[in-house]
Amino acid sequence: MQRMTFVRSLLGCAIATFVLGAQAQGGGYPSRPVRVIVPFPPGGSVDYVARTISQKFAENIGQSVVVDNRGGASGTIGTYEAARAAPDGYTLLLVFDSHAVNASLYGIKYDTFQSFDYVSLIGTMPMALVTSKKSGLTSLRAVIDTASAEPSRLNYGSSGVGGSNHLNPVAFARQAGVQLTHVPYKGGGPMLTALLGGEVDMVIGSLPTVINYIKAGQVNAVAIGSPEPVAQLPGVPTIASVVPGYTAQSWIGMMVPKGVPRPVFEHIQAALRNTLADPSVKARMEADGFQIVNSTPADFEAQVRRESKRWSELITAEQIKVD
Repeated sequence: MQRMTFVRSLLGCAIATFVLGAQAQGGGYPSRPVRVIVPFPPGGSVDYVARTISQKFAENIGQSVVVDNRGGASGTIGTYEAARAAPDGYTLLLVFDSHAVNASLYGIKYDTFQSFDYVSLIGTMPMALVTSKKSGLTSLRAVIDTASAEPSRLNYGSSGVGGSNHLNPVAFARQAGVQLTHVPYKGGGPMLTALLGGEVDMVIGSLPTVINYIKAGQVNAVAIGSPEPVAQLPGVPTIASVVPGYTAQSWIGMMVPKGVPRPVFEHIQAALRNTLADPSVKARMEADGFQIVNSTPADFEAQVRRESKRWSELITAEQIKVD
């Protein structure tokens, strides 16, 4: 009996030591709401992902989640806000593909890689070339022929200099041998408003952000940037069918300020992984054209490094600068 009491005592001490150790390393996380910074205004691709996953992510992380839109300068303002936040797991950041190119365009106050720990590439989205109803352009051939006949007359909107809906049209024009005029806006929402109003002739935008406008007949779906046609847009050809070798896809991922304690980082990682595997989240995002990836941190960082190199070379070749 004394031996069993002694064993229970030792076991109790061991459990207490483990709990205290876990709490010291972040085991009590999260004890207050978690902020997810979206470095763009409402209405764009990143905001779409944040709003789509926030409820399930809150359930999986164990606290309420606050989506904080901090738009401006192609995502650099909100990204800097995250970079200088305490690395305690209470500030998370969703980044767009522009994260890979901003160092080549802006005098950023953070380091693309050293200021953050990469959690996961959430997923990718094929980009669609859509035109405004006022443009009268209903086919990719019409876009190219018009741009060829009247250089620089056609314009396209973007969510800001350096974003995917800026650089992908630059690459498109380069490969198609035409000239287009760039009209930047402060985020995906204002860009789409301009497209719907006919302020710009076209946009190469991520499928999830334009698909509802396509279905509603508010814009013309001209072509898709994926290597193969997609089920969400039956009958819509690929851009590569007219411009061989051209592809365009966007991506979104999650990061945290550098130095988040390992147990907290793993908690965030697991919460995101479980959220993206949830059938309701998965079904909704895939129906809108979003391909969930749910990568490892190393794979996500490696992709951003590849993208940084690719777009840096294009920016240099085209002499793209921020006004």
